[in-house]
Amino acid sequence: MLRKLSIENYALIDTLEVEWNEHLNIITGETGAGKSILLGALGLLLGAKNEGQALNDQTRNCVVEAQFNIAGYGLEALFDENDLDYEEDITIRRVITPAGKSRAFVGDMPVQLATLRELGARIIDIHSQHQNLVLSSEDFRISTLDTIAQNHDIVERYTTLLTKLNTLRSRHREMVSAMESARKDEEWLRYTVEELRAAKLKAGEQAEVEQRLATLESAESINEALTTLRNTLDEEELGAVAALTRSMRALEQLSERYPAGGEIAERLKSVVAELKDISATAADEAERIDADPEKVQQLSDRLNTIYSLEMKHRAESYDDLLHKASEFEARLATIDNSDSELKALELEILDAENEVRDASKSLTASRKAVCPAFEENIVATLRKLGMADAIFKVEFQPTAQFTASGEDSVAYLFTANRTSKPAPIERVASGGELSRVMLALKGILARSKRLPSIIFDEIDTGVSGQIADAMGEIIAEMSETMQVIDITHLPQVASKSGDHFVVYKSEGVTNIRKLTKAERIDEIAKMLSGSTITDAARKQAKILLG
Repeated sequence: MLRKLSIENYALIDTLEVEWNEHLNIITGETGAGKSILLGALGLLLGAKNEGQALNDQTRNCVVEAQFNIAGYGLEALFDENDLDYEEDITIRRVITPAGKSRAFVGDMPVQLATLRELGARIIDIHSQHQNLVLSSEDFRISTLDTIAQNHDIVERYTTLLTKLNTLRSRHREMVSAMESARKDEEWLRYTVEELRAAKLKAGEQAEVEQRLATLESAESINEALTTLRNTLDEEELGAVAALTRSMRALEQLSERYPAGGEIAERLKSVVAELKDISATAADEAERIDADPEKVQQLSDRLNTIYSLEMKHRAESYDDLLHKASEFEARLATIDNSDSELKALELEILDAENEVRDASKSLTASRKAVCPAFEENIVATLRKLGMADAIFKVEFQPTAQFTASGEDSVAYLFTANRTSKPAPIERVASGGELSRVMLALKGILARSKRLPSIIFDEIDTGVSGQIADAMGEIIAEMSETMQVIDITHLPQVASKSGDHFVVYKSEGVTNIRKLTKAERIDEIAKMLSGSTITDAARKQAKILLG
């Protein structure tokens, strides 16, 4: 529950601090005094966006801080999921700087606004003046049933399965589109792949062929150079090998008398061996490299084939051509395999649809199971509120497809007169009737959510007299099991047992204070008679206060 709220520099509030009763808290005040500002600050604390109007004094921070007692509401797991230290008494703070930057804290830990909103939804419910309109929202109607039925786990499973199904359907659309696009080019693609396969391209081939062709085209010059080399080395009398061999042997014979000569001879031996090997290699190369016009033509034709394919497919290099060939092969394989892949994906989609349908049926069954008690509770509350002939029914219609909340279209049917056929509540209910239905709904939801606190902002709009007194009784009954903060303009509601606060404006600044018993009599008398308080009004106020 909300123990204490302090606000600094928010809209028309300079500094404000208030401590709340753990049961019923009544807030009254003249129109324009700032009651909605109080709720705006609390909404900011619970994660609402800063619309740029928070700061009154643009040189100071806006700070909204509240102390909550959350013992016994099962919030330990939520704190653990968000890496927050759980304490039974927790302080939440929101700071807006003059530069418009926002900071939020739970305890001493900084948190994101999403975390603040998630926590806020679990500890307090704020019913604004215009929230009766949410009855026209199907999302609200369905979420109400899910809250009452405790469908959190089923909804989570359904959402997970639906996300999986939508992902598979998206893949199916992409695959069909790719297949249609590929089939347009299938004939060209098959011809291209066959042409590239026939070319039998191999990695590194172009460079190798270019080198071999260059060698064969220079065969005569190469052979002439090799012949000259062999003659230089191998000529019988004047060749380098013969001359060096003679010098080597001469030095070997002198090695005993001239040791250095022996060392030179050993070195010459290596040189002679290397020269003989060079000569043999030159002979082999001369025999291998032959000016063969037919071979030259074959290599030229092969290069022309490669160059032609590179130009045809706009390949920047031979490696790029090989890459494009692989891509064409893959595209053709996709076409050839697409039918079986598509069929497998369609079977997977069918299984996913069955899973989603099963989860959806579980949701529908769970929702329908709570409807009799839900309808009965609403009607019972409406009877207390003077609507003895009210009928309230939940109507289910199947949707044509899976939606984010299942396969249910849910309508709340209502009539205040048994002679009239129930119709969608948002079309037939008056403002006062909507207020009474919403009060009944909020009471059920608060109990189902096990909320510590609920705030009503003029939920009694559109009612008066005896009905207003009945609404006050119901609000007071709710406050026996939870904290209720009720903003009202009705003296019948304001007089219920609890703490009474008045919001007022002084010198353009909004403030709030708790009323004494005597002040409360005057405040309710003012609500009865206007600004001039009569003795009759005071007498009536005392009667209302019991």
